[in-house]
Amino acid sequence: MQGIPVASLVIGIASSPAERRQLARLLGGSDAFLIVSTVDQAREFLGVVETPPVATPPATTMRAEVAPSAQPPPPDLAVDSDRRVLRWRDQEIDLTRLEHDVLLCLVHAPGQIWTYERLHLEVWGNRHLGRNSDMHSVVRRVRGKLARLNATATIHSVRGVGFRLVPV
Repeated sequence: MQGIPVASLVIGIASSPAERRQLARLLGGSDAFLIVSTVDQAREFLGVVETPPVATPPATTMRAEVAPSAQPPPPDLAVDSDRRVLRWRDQEIDLTRLEHDVLLCLVHAPGQIWTYERLHLEVWGNRHLGRNSDMHSVVRRVRGKLARLNATATIHSVRGVGFRLVPV
């Protein structure tokens, strides 16, 4: 049929907030685009019948270098980004998007201090404007979830600087 415009939909899949922002910048010239975290989310959006599952990578676990004097956080703590859950040994607890993104940053670099500015840019996608109540609220909820799981890690506040994940 002539004269009917054909629209295309570009779907981008990226697991981290930083990758999703980069994809958004790259796809910004497209007529229509959708950015999701997983293939399953894209399938759900499109209403595609589920195909047999493909092996997915294991959940992100803590495995970053820390100062020699500090103990690395427990290896049994993991963030499952596909299901957006925090796992401690055989227990799981659901995370909101913000809780997931903050915890994922901290898990990737346990012991490292994440400044308010860096966390705000990574999680919220914009510059930190000096108000920390949004971030403190999210961190307080994550601390509570870590405590409910009896995990041997918590989020430590570094006054006036930011946060870091440390063993209890």
